[in-house]
Amino acid sequence: MAVNTPEYDVIIIGGGPIGMACAIEAQLNELSYLIIEKGALVNSIFNYPLYMTFFSTAERLEIGKVPFTCIAPKPGRQEALEYYRNIRKHFDLNINLFENVISVNKQKPDYFVVHTSKGWYNAKNVIIATGFYDIPIYMDVPGENLPKVRHYYKEAHEYAFQKVLVVGANNSSVDAALECWRKGADVTMVIRKDQINDRVKYWVKPDIENRIAEGSIKAFFYSSITEIRENEVDIFTTDGNVTIENDFVLALTGYRPDIDFLRASGINVSEGLTCTPQYNPETMETNVPGLYLAGVVCGGLETHKWFIENSRVHASMIMKGILER
Repeated sequence: MAVNTPEYDVIIIGGGPIGMACAIEAQLNELSYLIIEKGALVNSIFNYPLYMTFFSTAERLEIGKVPFTCIAPKPGRQEALEYYRNIRKHFDLNINLFENVISVNKQKPDYFVVHTSKGWYNAKNVIIATGFYDIPIYMDVPGENLPKVRHYYKEAHEYAFQKVLVVGANNSSVDAALECWRKGADVTMVIRKDQINDRVKYWVKPDIENRIAEGSIKAFFYSSITEIRENEVDIFTTDGNVTIENDFVLALTGYRPDIDFLRASGINVSEGLTCTPQYNPETMETNVPGLYLAGVVCGGLETHKWFIENSRVHASMIMKGILER
């Protein structure tokens, strides 16, 4: 074990809702722990669009048995940030913010060495709860590196009165298309399949479908971008290649977990389209003894499988497994 290095029963990588839930369970079971978060508290939620509304109702986002109350039926980004800040204060969670984990290495016989941008730590157990929002899924087309191409969307004001192309047909793409159109943007959508995704929020889906049907928002289905230039975009469509004038491209094509980090930590990850990490579904322990997964990261590239409301239980499952070991 490294000399003069802080030692914990559990180190939790990721300070989102699920990482915080794991910390609360560790605290309740009198285990020493530390959360290490590369950005701000609940960094992914912080980076959501300003006016994003959750699909889930407030009680399904609760952790630590602390009520999440809000006036609207479904909370927004600001309410969620307030709630999770209060969770941090309520439990006085031990968390290091703006500290990036570089590597996790298992050392014999029974501890890990965690190397970060600010130091080294020892831990008997490690939980990876890093989510999936940090790495965009790139289109790999010429011009994708131009400044006008954005893989994250914050708010519509910047795009008012501009020609905006939105890639994708999921919740983030649909929200961006509608908000930009309502702020005066000329919006075109490029959609790989033949329809808006069925997982789009049920109260939003009819809105975008009606805007497309009436022609307010243009949409190319069964289509993909082939090249982006400073003032134009080339689109491959069922009717052949089309070139349109363009000021901004919102390439909201989804995000993925850091698969390379999982593999470098010793976790077996499947090959192919899903890149699913190996773990015991009863304890969330990976093929590396003492190394656990929690939250969205468990799904690999199938990021729709896990979210806050159905992965909160991972925290108690992991702590039960740790205590039994």
